[in-house]
Amino acid sequence: MIDLGLSKIAIIGVVALIVIGPEKLPRVARMAGTLYGRAQRYLNQVKSEVSREIEMEELKNLQKEVQEAGHSVKQSVEKSMHGVENSISGNLAEVENAWRGDSSAYDGHHDAHEAMLRATNDDLARKAREFRRKKLVRNSAVPGWYKQRHGGKQHVQSAAARVARFRPRASSSSFYS
Repeated sequence: MIDLGLSKIAIIGVVALIVIGPEKLPRVARMAGTLYGRAQRYLNQVKSEVSREIEMEELKNLQKEVQEAGHSVKQSVEKSMHGVENSISGNLAEVENAWRGDSSAYDGHHDAHEAMLRATNDDLARKAREFRRKKLVRNSAVPGWYKQRHGGKQHVQSAAARVARFRPRASSSSFYS
């Protein structure tokens, strides 16, 4: 606000002491301090209200943008759903006509549908065979004689039993005998 250095404040104090007098100076200084404090609080309130108004305006603009975006998304979803419903109803009519045996409704698509179904059935059979083969390899039983010869696990053993099994044993020979 006002740039007051130490020398300027000293000059103002000396002039106030001469003009007001030593008896009234403390009372006038207190009153000036309270008025200065009130002015600062009032300015801070005005600043905070202005900033709140600016934030509210920004939030209103943001709300409008979000509502417009939501409305456009809703319209695009409705359009796509309408297209999906039309295609489903068309396919359903084709299937119903095929079920009834109406060959005029195929329009040459019958052979393509059969080829696609046959391809998917062949793919499913191939995938099932591969799954069974991989499962057999993963879970295949290794013979016991192979485990004994190569040190594989033959049965499940707890951690405490494993520690006891591999703990070094105290030798019967001692240095003092």
